[in-house]
Amino acid sequence: MKFDAKQLREMSNSVRAHALHALRCAGSGHVGIVLGAADIITTVYANFLRRGRDRFVLSAGHGSALLYSVLKLAGYNVGDLDEFRQIGGLPGHPEYGIDGVDATTGPLGQGVGNAVGMALAAKIRGTDEFVYCLCSDGDLMEGVAAEAIAFAGRYKLDNLVLLWDDNGVSIDGAALTDVDVPLRMRASGWSAMRVAGGDFKKLERALLRAQENKTPTFIQCKTVIGHGSSLAGTAAAHGMGLSDAELMRLIEKYISPTGDDLWADVAKVPQVENVVSEKNKSVNFIPALKQGTEISTRELSAMYLTALQNAGVDLVGGSADLGQSTGVRTDAAVDIVPPKFNGNYINYGVREHAMGAIMNGMAYVGMRSYGSTFLVFSDYMRPSIRIAALSHLPVIYVFTHDSIAVGPDGPTHQPIEQLPSLRLIPNLNVFRPSNGAEVAYAWHTAITEKSRPTAIILSRQKFEQIPAPKSAQISCGAYIIHPATSRRVRATIIATGAEVPLGVAVAKKLGTSVQVVSMPSVADFRAQTDEYKNKILAGFVVAIEASASAPWFEFADAVVGIDSFGMSGPGNAVYAHFGFDTDAIARDILKKLK
Repeated sequence: MKFDAKQLREMSNSVRAHALHALRCAGSGHVGIVLGAADIITTVYANFLRRGRDRFVLSAGHGSALLYSVLKLAGYNVGDLDEFRQIGGLPGHPEYGIDGVDATTGPLGQGVGNAVGMALAAKIRGTDEFVYCLCSDGDLMEGVAAEAIAFAGRYKLDNLVLLWDDNGVSIDGAALTDVDVPLRMRASGWSAMRVAGGDFKKLERALLRAQENKTPTFIQCKTVIGHGSSLAGTAAAHGMGLSDAELMRLIEKYISPTGDDLWADVAKVPQVENVVSEKNKSVNFIPALKQGTEISTRELSAMYLTALQNAGVDLVGGSADLGQSTGVRTDAAVDIVPPKFNGNYINYGVREHAMGAIMNGMAYVGMRSYGSTFLVFSDYMRPSIRIAALSHLPVIYVFTHDSIAVGPDGPTHQPIEQLPSLRLIPNLNVFRPSNGAEVAYAWHTAITEKSRPTAIILSRQKFEQIPAPKSAQISCGAYIIHPATSRRVRATIIATGAEVPLGVAVAKKLGTSVQVVSMPSVADFRAQTDEYKNKILAGFVVAIEASASAPWFEFADAVVGIDSFGMSGPGNAVYAHFGFDTDAIARDILKKLK
């Protein structure tokens, strides 16, 4: 069923009226995009989007009232528009989980990356899904969008359409986009077109042409922010600059019973379902190593990932140009390249933030994905990580080169605050494993997780393997890896990752009354009962970790950490310089025990 320009005008007016009503009820929100871009979103939903198969991402998430209005009219179960921006009602920016909302957006540029991920997932699966994304001037100014746009052009994602609400205005005044955005898009490998955002016939032709293009398509839609209002074309139209009386006049102007009836016809169209099932989720594999073997946890991770890939687990991933260094480009990796897209490994290029946003896009449509870089560069993709946690997406981050032991590369590459700052993100499980069993558990958890992302933090340097006892309760987040042999435990050393062997060496130096707890997951340990926590954190508690010390005082009486930037030098020497030395730590603990 196709609607003509006259019908689309009535439908678009209806969208405006319902969206303005939601904004008026809330007393806040963004009027400008509702008035300016309603024709664009109406054309997509009324004449092109196949419900249940194609995707629509509102990267300009401040236009949420516009999206909710369309969804409500098109028969989606989005709830009451009267409750927009109220507790328990529709949130101020779109959130995944609301019927018809395909991605959590609002932080500008994220949705562009999400749309690229969705389009890539469809190519990998061999389905005919189209992905439509409406973006603003602000989206195109964000670096994450530029990274994702370049990636989409490289991968020739011809099932992706990016519609630019080009009104030339942002919050502070004139929009500071590129001097020639279409030129940049063409240079990035896209087909670019320009239409009037309120011309339904030209929008229709452009969208039809997009279906024939062999590249991703960029449609520049010239619009007027706040169209039809007293603030049209000004920065004041972006938010709620209109008076209540003018809002009421506009609502009355745009109310269209005819438009409502036409949308009711859209709501009757049967939904086409794409059924996607994941293959087997994990494998039983723990690297067989002799006690005392020295190996890095990135190598252990590579062994487990190889086992997953060889077993045919439904997992796609890649790296921001560091696949060899992080161990994710295994012997079982097969590059995904256009036009076939058959493989399991993605070359993201040096695009950490786009990688994070693209992974989220893949996860929104049910694909299990991982991405990898050095831990210190996780800061480049932190907004995408935060959105993954907020949206309950089970994506996997493999972060290596996890401490000052990186050594000669110096403080620019030596993470200090990154590990504890990742642990601060709600609903993100952060693992810093120390041995094969912990690495295997981290990967198993990541692969089988349903509602939270996982970060696996790994070392570059080799270190001695302290095996987990058979009775180890790794799933509790922490367990006793080196028990005290005396009846009374005078002190407990908590350690993670590469510091576990150091903790055991210190305990042996201090005698039989000191035990060592390995804590690969602070989040999982925090969730345990007080009885379990008190059981394994006995006596005077000291935490040892080569990262910022402050968070460890949640569990510890004293902390051996690092609260300054690192320095260049051999890894072992830098490690010792900052106090990660068996004799020095043992002396300090002994003083506190006297």
